[in-house]
Amino acid sequence: MKIAEINKVCFVGAGTMGCANAVVAGLAGYKVVIYDISKASLDLVPSRFKGIGDYIVAQNICSQSAFDYVISQIECSDDLNKATSDADLVSESVFESVDIKREVHAKLDQLCPPHTIITTNTSSIMVSEIQDVMSDDRGALFAALHSHLGSVLIDIVGGVRTSQDTIDVLERYVLSLNAVPLILKKENPGYVVNAMLGPVLTTAMLMRQKGEATIEEVDLAWMIQQGVPIGPFGLIDLFGINVIYDSWQKPRSTPNDEENKADVMALVQPYIDRQELGAKSMKGFYQYPQPSYQSEGFVERSMGNSIDKNSSLLCSTLIQNAIQLAANEVASPEVIDGAWKVAMSVSKGPFELLKEQGHEPFLQQLDAQLHEGWFSEELALPIKAYLKSMPA
Repeated sequence: MKIAEINKVCFVGAGTMGCANAVVAGLAGYKVVIYDISKASLDLVPSRFKGIGDYIVAQNICSQSAFDYVISQIECSDDLNKATSDADLVSESVFESVDIKREVHAKLDQLCPPHTIITTNTSSIMVSEIQDVMSDDRGALFAALHSHLGSVLIDIVGGVRTSQDTIDVLERYVLSLNAVPLILKKENPGYVVNAMLGPVLTTAMLMRQKGEATIEEVDLAWMIQQGVPIGPFGLIDLFGINVIYDSWQKPRSTPNDEENKADVMALVQPYIDRQELGAKSMKGFYQYPQPSYQSEGFVERSMGNSIDKNSSLLCSTLIQNAIQLAANEVASPEVIDGAWKVAMSVSKGPFELLKEQGHEPFLQQLDAQLHEGWFSEELALPIKAYLKSMPA
């Protein structure tokens, strides 16, 4: 059911994420308009809707007739002034560039009605990197509202000027979508889920680039360990290899970033050059529409491969980054576990996996991985300190 404060939602950016979020809002009863500066991108909206519809109808989220009605009510526009003229909420999903987002949000601040809440759907760019382009009044109405493709989890992150009323409205809006709001204590690169998943994807790519395992062996290890139907390389194909490529143009300033960037670029650059971008181009690390990891008996045929080392390295990466989030007071271990389980549709969170393994065995494993050069001591020290402060 719609909330009283919001009737019309404008989605800025007609890419996959913008279209998916527009459909979700439409299904919840909101009036929806999608804006994009590119007519070519708007022309692709019907095909994007079809892919989204095929998925949600197959998942029994709604009937085909209900979906068809909802998309028939969604307006598309290349006129930003018109699209935002009576919007109560704006969700921006443009290209992941600080400069572009700042330019877009400055324009939104000028065009939107005074009451409009403006949000950014990103986890790689922080609220603090955008908010100063907005007026003082709008600053109270600006936050991050970040959705995870294929998941009901939605992050809500305020800035230093964001009012509690705005956070409350956004929380109730997310609930009205039948989604799960995750309100962060403070902003953090990657927020919570992507702050854990991103490093897992990086470790997976490094394992392949260093010749430690094949693409299928890496994915198999993760699929078995997490109990999920898709692995890191399958996820990268789903997100788009170009998205990973773009995100590494300005990596976070953490140990090993530059060295890791060189290895990641060496792996993905040939795919970029060939325009093999993943599922959307029908070819990436796998061939589509029938990637081998979805084939019958994939796990059973691969069980003869040694997966223990691959699995422990990927799981260790997940747990380490979960500990960093808790140590930095971004969220509590319980919230981190809950977010991971909701976003990834798994039964156990990283702290639950840590408890199963035990602190001492995990630390011994971490020391072995440090010795092999997978992680730096600089990153490991605060993790060890946090574990020593925790009850075993």
